[in-house]
Amino acid sequence: MGTVALEGIEFFAYHGTSEEEQKIGNKFSIDVIITTDFMEAARYDRLKDTVNYEIVYRIVAKVMQKSSRLLEHIAYKIIGEIRTVYPEVEMIEVSVSKFNPPVGGVCARSRITLKG
Repeated sequence: MGTVALEGIEFFAYHGTSEEEQKIGNKFSIDVIITTDFMEAARYDRLKDTVNYEIVYRIVAKVMQKSSRLLEHIAYKIIGEIRTVYPEVEMIEVSVSKFNPPVGGVCARSRITLKG
């Protein structure tokens, strides 16, 4: 087993629990870690035997285009879409961060992590 990861994927998107957040938008960061067996890819140098992180990036970008209220929902959707393309992977961990969340004070970012 090994991991394929994309870290610090950034988007400006329209997610949040308030109508204002959904209209104004904010900066988000996504980290994806996929645990899978890529020994064949390592041995034979073949992309088809591993998780293509370009495809993973496109999945994340697609999910980020549709407004959601919760960071948890974004992570859930990303995991589901990755599993559709790569059902054989063992584990997918997705972290979603929102920069400068509206908490009434100074906070660099809020973050959730979901494994599935």
